[in-house]
Amino acid sequence: MLHDRVLVRLDGSEGERRSSAGIVIPATASMGRRLSWATAVGIGPNVRSIVVGDRVLFDPDDRAEVELHGRAYILLRERDVHAVAASRVESDGTGLYL
Repeated sequence: MLHDRVLVRLDGSEGERRSSAGIVIPATASMGRRLSWATAVGIGPNVRSIVVGDRVLFDPDDRAEVELHGRAYILLRERDVHAVAASRVESDGTGLYL
């Protein structure tokens, strides 16, 4: 991985899904703009806020797909990640991308 790139694997499938009430929503149903969660599996040397294993929130429209060893991954820039879900807490950081 180079520079500020993050390699992620999507959580779950992009096919049909279920609502919180248990209703099946087909993959062809159109929805408004929705962000997706994925797990970071590789990071570049200049990535500051993400470590391998973190779950990241990103816009699926701003992605580049790549296939490695028969498995699909997504390549993002760190600045394209909207949120990071991690158990660690950094007390000295503001969380801003400067």
